[in-house]
Amino acid sequence: MINNLKRRIRNVFLTGLLVTLPIALTVFIFIFLFKNLDALSPTFTRWLILLGAPLPEGYRIPFLGVIMTFLIILLVGVLTTNIFGKKLLHLWERIIEKIPFVRRIYTGTKQVVKSIATADTKSFRKVVLIEFPRKGIHAIGFITGETRGELKHLTGEHHFNVFVPTTPNPTSGFLIFADSGEVIELDMTIEEGVKYVISGGIVNPEQARKLIEDARA
Repeated sequence: MINNLKRRIRNVFLTGLLVTLPIALTVFIFIFLFKNLDALSPTFTRWLILLGAPLPEGYRIPFLGVIMTFLIILLVGVLTTNIFGKKLLHLWERIIEKIPFVRRIYTGTKQVVKSIATADTKSFRKVVLIEFPRKGIHAIGFITGETRGELKHLTGEHHFNVFVPTTPNPTSGFLIFADSGEVIELDMTIEEGVKYVISGGIVNPEQARKLIEDARA
């Protein structure tokens, strides 16, 4: 009786933690970014005064730093989508590549942002269980398609492309090619599978399904 109560309390606490922690982190990050970006408001206000804006010296326009940062990012996006902007960006990256320490930071940051921006779970077709990285050990994987071309010729018929994600970051992982007889299809949805991987197995499919239903409600 006491053990069941402890287990129940633990499960409820973990479920509450998995719901509140992402919310708390999201709010914290947004508050941190907002405060730091809005700290630039005096600087942008001073620029406006220098350009002739009828504002008293030392005046601070609220939220101007956030608005100007957004407009600058938008302007950079517009400039780098045309041919001239792409050439400038290419030139900038060539210069950065010649600076050893700065190159590592720039390349690493670019890869992280790109992986987050391009992550698309819609490309996953099914959640499967597969023996990986060796026999006797199983891992969650996502079928992304069937092998084609040279890979199909070398591996044979009925081989799948299986993406095995890492925990807790499912945007990185391993791409393996497995025979259809070596994968076990699971009933869980793609969203449930992703949540299961991110949580390190703490959120089981039933809990993941409940969290997804609550989020959609």
